Amino acid sequence: MTREEKAAAIGVLTETLKDNNVIYIADISGLNAEDTSALRRLCFNKNIQMQVVKNTLLRKAMEQSEKNFEDLYPVLKGNTSIMIAEAGNAPAKLIKGFRSKKQEKPILKGAFIEEAIYIGDNQLEALSNIKSREELIGDIVMLLQSPAKNVVSALKSSGGTIAGLLKTLEERAQ
Repeated sequence: MTREEKAAAIGVLTETLKDNNVIYIADISGLNAEDTSALRRLCFNKNIQMQVVKNTLLRKAMEQSEKNFEDLYPVLKGNTSIMIAEAGNAPAKLIKGFRSKKQEKPILKGAFIEEAIYIGDNQLEALSNIKSREELIGDIVMLLQSPAKNVVSALKSSGGTIAGLLKTLEERAQ
């Protein structure tokens, strides 16, 4: 690889790191061609971009990035792949699902999610339980709708009169 090619690759990686807030670093070495193809296909279907990278190029891209990836530098050893997704838990769920098929790989080396850094494969369970933005919005909407539903049901059950409404709300409070 020439210097120009390395500089171009670092530039592309730097842009990728800048444009994404969910970046997983994994080790997929040891997978045979069939399993690697299956993993890539699964990533494509789940809208996760997976790319094998050189550790030195990734580190230089991380150093040039505006984000703080310093805690991830120690995991840049051996074979390295990056997984990029929109949802913070999508790659973790994909890795868990893929490993449930009697696979030991991919192994999670580290992850960068919205300025938070997770190191080690033991973080996989916690990462898979992170709620996506859409799930959080849904939870908030449900919480906001709950009091309104109580008032509407109280209005319906009391026959629509003020006295009946007050009586129903008083009974619910007790």
